[in-house]
Amino acid sequence: MALTRDYKETVLARIRSDRKFARLFFAGAIEMLLEGETAEALSRLRDLVHAEITFKELARQTGLGEKTLHRMLNRGGNPTVRNLGVIVRSIAEDLGIKPRVEIAAA
Repeated sequence: MALTRDYKETVLARIRSDRKFARLFFAGAIEMLLEGETAEALSRLRDLVHAEITFKELARQTGLGEKTLHRMLNRGGNPTVRNLGVIVRSIAEDLGIKPRVEIAAA
């Protein structure tokens, strides 16, 4: 029988070791948010925090409590738009991303 690693361990290791993957993973989370897939998006943002920043550092950067951040980024979390914006901005800055909006022709 082949030895396998847990999916989450594999994703977290890849985020830590591959900056391009981490940025694409972040972009996927934002796309999920925009498409209404909130639970999945929050889960991805949580993975990025675990792999890149830590909740302690995110709490320092955002001014939000560490336990509050854990609750907000839980799959069943319900962060306010303001708090979600602060979290997303902080993760983006950590990844060296400067988000921009483009309007596609309809």
